[in-house]
Amino acid sequence: MIEDALSGTTCVRTARRGRLGCIMLDKPKRLNAVDLEMAIGIERVLNAWRHDPFVHTVLLQSSSSRAFCAGGDLKAIRDMLVMFGPDAAFVLMNRVYQTMQLIADYSKPVVSFMDGIAMGGGVGLGGHARYRVVTERSVIAMPETAIGLVPDAGGSWLLSRAPGGAGLRLALTGGRMNGAEAQSMGFADYVIPSESLDDLRGLLALKPAEEVFELIRPLSAPAEVPAMAEYDPSASLEQIVRGVERGKHPTARSDLKSIARGCPTSIFAAWYGWHAARRASSLQEAFAIEGRLVRYMLGRPDFIEGVRARLIDRDNMPIWYPRVLAAVDVRPLEAALAE
Repeated sequence: MIEDALSGTTCVRTARRGRLGCIMLDKPKRLNAVDLEMAIGIERVLNAWRHDPFVHTVLLQSSSSRAFCAGGDLKAIRDMLVMFGPDAAFVLMNRVYQTMQLIADYSKPVVSFMDGIAMGGGVGLGGHARYRVVTERSVIAMPETAIGLVPDAGGSWLLSRAPGGAGLRLALTGGRMNGAEAQSMGFADYVIPSESLDDLRGLLALKPAEEVFELIRPLSAPAEVPAMAEYDPSASLEQIVRGVERGKHPTARSDLKSIARGCPTSIFAAWYGWHAARRASSLQEAFAIEGRLVRYMLGRPDFIEGVRARLIDRDNMPIWYPRVLAAVDVRPLEAALAE
């Protein structure tokens, strides 16, 4: 039986099936955009099941095949920012980050079915679970530079550990991955057909998660992560952009368009954040680094403008300040990271 009494909210429903406890995100009209209510609901369930002897594995899934979680509730964050300022907006976001870290550190195995869209905060919820499952319907991305923010929700930790400069490319461009690509990039562990999710759920109800996932065969031909000399981690951001401008890689033209559409300060913040996360020794440290950059970006006008252009007016014509990479003053970014 599916219920919401344990979570205390209708957007987080729960069910038990044998040894499996299921947490279902159920806000389909909003593509399960994670907000404070959803985060606290998930936390209530995890705390209730932590010492429950009948729950051995926790499954985090969506009620809709369209989206696991399309990201944070950006309009709610914008409203908080407008009404109460950047400190209040960051407190709201940081509270959700705490739930993501609880999932990552949970004492029992957590399985995430990142079926459908999983972006930004969706990666934060599902991308740090012990067993991460994607399907042919999965669309994974960290698109924060397009809205005046910076890769967050632990995304920089994953991006900075992807092969070569491929993760740096996605941090700067917000590029999307399918399920197989997400596995190759380290955002997922298993790719299975969406039609097999019910069977996998049934096995998890009967057997320990470790035994179940030992039965899943890896893809016979994992998605190739192409070598991208343009995104040399040792190069400056300016050198990377010049390299992409001259690049002959098939994605060079679309990458340039994405960088041009993005917020210039966000792109610099993503570059700094990727390098700082690469030096981090833990996911928790990466969250702390991201938090400093997020708080800095919330204090600027770009996030409000990005949400206006992408989600409210939907004219897709944000006016960034400054408008070009060459005009970005990186000293405040460096100071924020040094705090």
